[in-house]
Amino acid sequence: MRIGGFQQFSLIDYPGKMAAIVFTQGCNFRCGYCYNPRLVCPKQFEAPLDEAAIFEFLEMRRGKLEGVVVTGGEPTIQSGLVDFLGKLKAMNYAVKLDTNGSNPDVLAGVIDLKLVDFIAMDIKTSMAKYEKVIGVKPDLERIKQSINLILNSGVRCQFRTTLLKPHCTEEDLKEIQKMIGDSRQYVLQLFMPSSSIIDKSLLEQEHYTRNEVQRLRLLFQRGF
Repeated sequence: MRIGGFQQFSLIDYPGKMAAIVFTQGCNFRCGYCYNPRLVCPKQFEAPLDEAAIFEFLEMRRGKLEGVVVTGGEPTIQSGLVDFLGKLKAMNYAVKLDTNGSNPDVLAGVIDLKLVDFIAMDIKTSMAKYEKVIGVKPDLERIKQSINLILNSGVRCQFRTTLLKPHCTEEDLKEIQKMIGDSRQYVLQLFMPSSSIIDKSLLEQEHYTRNEVQRLRLLFQRGF
C-alpha cells in the first residue's frame, strides 16, 4: 500500500480513542478545497513511507495506542488495503477507515471481513452538485450505494460535509439529511482557507460566517 504520511498520535481523529493515523497516497477525486494535494496530485507525491517501519512502531505502541485511522487520499483505491487492515486487526487495534464512498465493493469487502470498527464517509454535497465539487465525473449510484451500505452495516459510522459557499447550501444539506436520516452522527466541517488547496480561486469566494456555520450545525449536525 502506498503511504504518503504517518501521524504517531491523535486524540481527535478517532472519536473516543487514542490513535495513530496512516495517510494513503492517491485519490480519485479532485476536490478544489482539498488542503493536502501532496496526497492527491501525482506530481506532488513524495517517496512513499516504509510500511514495515510503520508496523514496527505500531507493534511497540500496542497496549498504549487504542486505534489506527486509515485515511487519505482515498484508501479504497489501494490494492493492498485489505491486507493492511488485516494486519492492524491481528495486532488488536481498533480500525477507523475514512472514505469518499466511491468504491462500495471495497467497503462491502472490509465490512464482511470485519476489518473495520468505524467508517467515516465524506458526503460532499447534494447529488446534483457532486461533479462541481469533486472535479471529476462521479458515479452517483455508487456514492448512494456506499451510503446505504454503511448505514446498514452495523459498524459505527460518521458522515461529514465541508461547508463551502456555494458548493453546499442549506438546501443541499436538506438533501443529504434525507439520504442519511437524522439518527446517525453527522459532522459539518468548516472550510479552512489555505494557500495549499488545489483550487486557489476558492479563496476569493464568499465564505460562511461563524454565525452561519453555527446555525447550520444546530439544524443539521447530529450525534454530539
